[in-house]
Amino acid sequence: MSIETEIKVRLDDAANFLQRLEQLRPQVLSERHFEDNFVLDYPDRQMGARQCLIRVRITGATALLTFKGPPRPTGLFKTREELETAVGNGHDLVAILRRMGMKVWFRYQKYRREFSILAQPDAADEIHVALDETPIGIFAEFEGSEAGIRNVAGKMGFRPSRYLRDSYTALFVQFCGERGLPIRHMTFRSIRASRAGKAR
Repeated sequence: MSIETEIKVRLDDAANFLQRLEQLRPQVLSERHFEDNFVLDYPDRQMGARQCLIRVRITGATALLTFKGPPRPTGLFKTREELETAVGNGHDLVAILRRMGMKVWFRYQKYRREFSILAQPDAADEIHVALDETPIGIFAEFEGSEAGIRNVAGKMGFRPSRYLRDSYTALFVQFCGERGLPIRHMTFRSIRASRAGKAR
């Protein structure tokens, strides 16, 4: 069983974040790329009721199928079971899951860059850092051990008070509620269309 422990941090400036990150000499795992994410559930929302998630992530010609279990209810860090596997064709997989009775209830997009950092020199505590440019703002994501996340995030100037446990779904709902926008999908096109419609 694989356990995921992570936090997000809201950013004002991606360039400043990358400058601070560079001081830690990260290994680049992926250059800036586009991701399209499809979260699926049954019509009765049984996955959501269990606080579980089924997601298909499509990145160019590659795709991942992910299951996430219910998160630990309290604490600074979001910790939950995560199972993930690569699939050949993400759009075909979404179609298969739909034919099995599921539906896409939330879609979200982002541009992501990924890095790896050792929390301590000569240690095996590897922290995965992602920079996400989303339709609702820029976020950094830190994943690894709790101690490692604290170490790396602290070196970059992020105090625990900045940590977010929220999913992009929850952040999107909050974003729309604060601006009086309809809650649909977190895609670049839908956010532009919602803002344009509100401005009329």
